Amino acid sequence: MEKNNDLFNLLRKIDSQNNLSQREMAKSMGFSLGKLNYCLKALKKKGLIKISNFNKNKNKINYIYILTPEGIAQKTKLTIKFMKKIMIQYDELKKEIKNSK
Repeated sequence: MEKNNDLFNLLRKIDSQNNLSQREMAKSMGFSLGKLNYCLKALKKKGLIKISNFNKNKNKINYIYILTPEGIAQKTKLTIKFMKKIMIQYDELKKEIKNSK
């Protein structure tokens, strides 16, 4: 997967399931735990997410990941870029089918 797709998919995952553990998130995205941790730190450094911790129980600390307004804007830009790419591919495929008849 390319970098923009990873970023887009991670922002989508955080937006839809922000209370997953890093291990659960990494597994669902096909990332190593190290890659996910690196990506989360990079997103935080860019100001796209906030990371807050909370106590789920007395023995374990969990984190919640929240998109910042900048993160929401970036996710929107990446969504639009993705949709434009898909529409171009659709139009090209449609032309190929039409020309093959």
